[in-house]
Amino acid sequence: MTKINLICWTIPLVALLCPLSLQAEQPNVIFILTDDQRYDEMGFLNPILQTPNMDALAAEGVHFSNAFVTTALCSPSRASILTGQMMHNHGVVDNNRPLPEGLELFPARLQSAGYQTAFIGKWHMGGNSSEPRPEFDYWASFPGQGTYYPKNAFGGVTMLNVNGEQVAQQGYITDELTDYLLDFLENRETEKPFFAYLSHKAVHAMFEPAERHEDQYSDADIKLGEPPAEDADIPLWVLNQRNSWHGSEFPYHSELPLKEFKRQYHRTLSAVDDSIGRIRQWLKDHELADNTVVILMGDNGFLFGEHGLIDKRNAYEESMRVPLLVAAPGRFRAGQQVEKIVANIDIAPTILSFAGVQAPPHYDGMSFAGLPAAPEKQAGPRKTAPWRDALIYEYYWEFNYPQTPTVFAIRTNRYKYVQYHGVWDTEELFDLTLDPREETNLIEDPDLLAVKVDLRQQLYTSLTDRQGQNTVPYTQKYNQGAVFRHADRSKAAEYPEKWLRRKGAPDRWEHVIPDGPTKAQQLKIVNEALKDR
Repeated sequence: MTKINLICWTIPLVALLCPLSLQAEQPNVIFILTDDQRYDEMGFLNPILQTPNMDALAAEGVHFSNAFVTTALCSPSRASILTGQMMHNHGVVDNNRPLPEGLELFPARLQSAGYQTAFIGKWHMGGNSSEPRPEFDYWASFPGQGTYYPKNAFGGVTMLNVNGEQVAQQGYITDELTDYLLDFLENRETEKPFFAYLSHKAVHAMFEPAERHEDQYSDADIKLGEPPAEDADIPLWVLNQRNSWHGSEFPYHSELPLKEFKRQYHRTLSAVDDSIGRIRQWLKDHELADNTVVILMGDNGFLFGEHGLIDKRNAYEESMRVPLLVAAPGRFRAGQQVEKIVANIDIAPTILSFAGVQAPPHYDGMSFAGLPAAPEKQAGPRKTAPWRDALIYEYYWEFNYPQTPTVFAIRTNRYKYVQYHGVWDTEELFDLTLDPREETNLIEDPDLLAVKVDLRQQLYTSLTDRQGQNTVPYTQKYNQGAVFRHADRSKAAEYPEKWLRRKGAPDRWEHVIPDGPTKAQQLKIVNEALKDR
């Protein structure tokens, strides 16, 4: 195994990358990405779940309990993982747009540092592309979302691209992808450290468990999220989305009860847990466990009834918050929980820091390698650059799923501010300390005026791209999108009472004056000047 001299450094936007010794062995790294796994879909957080291998990973590693994605959508989130950048910088703005030409992916830097690299599973960026990428020495992928079982929706057999060769899918995809990973590990160049990226299809809808898990949780009491009270200040788009493809009333245009939908989700996750167990056992059997970092993360969350919705895309906690477990023997003390806000944009700089490779200055993310405490036997304090106290979120409207508007949000340790672009609707402001389920919209609370104005400004400034622009991209339509509603369920939402005015309303010119402490006085002046209009 290669030895390198590791040097601590600090660069803008990247945490101080300080290894535990000046002479350290380059660790192997296995990064496991699940699809649509929400932050609490693990047994140690949800007692009805049977996930012994995830639970063991948390017990023997570190649980980052406030991990988020900067875009809750498959392709943009995956691009952020591979580039260390926000969506408005890497340019993969939806599930249809491919990676731009010339965009650097962090595994290329690992290759330059002597690593052998592998990608196994769902690629998804650029629609149905499954062609091998030069940043990976070993490749096994499939077009688009792939299928759980070999036969696809059109009656054909799903094909995998394995190192440039078309190979028919043989069995259940979660197990088969794990087989490919173990094949890479068995046949790798043993003189090199390795980086393996296992990108699962599971647990993406439509959920299909492995045969061995088909009856699991049959007697479990499945809990669903509850929408806020009917008199809550809820955006119109949220009320209207409830009876749609992404709503709890008409989920994926299905008649399946939502509890049974979630039961299938739980069952489908079990094969992922089995996969983790197989991988960690292989590492132990081959005496590699002590020098292999294992990371488990979700690409975005998933709602099951919260706010009356399903799926993701929005900026609510269940959508943008994900699991993140990291086992790094000899580097992190086991059994810790880290509450700092970390994100998908931090994966690239963190893995590079484990390898002793400097992250480039254009990364938006930071290495969280210095956040957990080191093992007690490790002498000396661990240092990090100042950590973030806020995270930006962005999602751009997609024509094929028009229920969710363009969403911009900023989440701090206490507050979340959300604004919607291109729709006639209300903003949202939540106090996450007092209201973790985001049920009470405080956007009109006069006591939080300064908070609202400050977060608006921070959000706008942070969304400026590297050319100094604030832009909203879109992609070409190819059909009308998922526009259907269930004829017998809720109707279109009415505009809220707080927006209704009659002749002479004193605040009818409100929209021309910026929010601030002098707004009421300015309104009086404007009304006096325009009293005859």
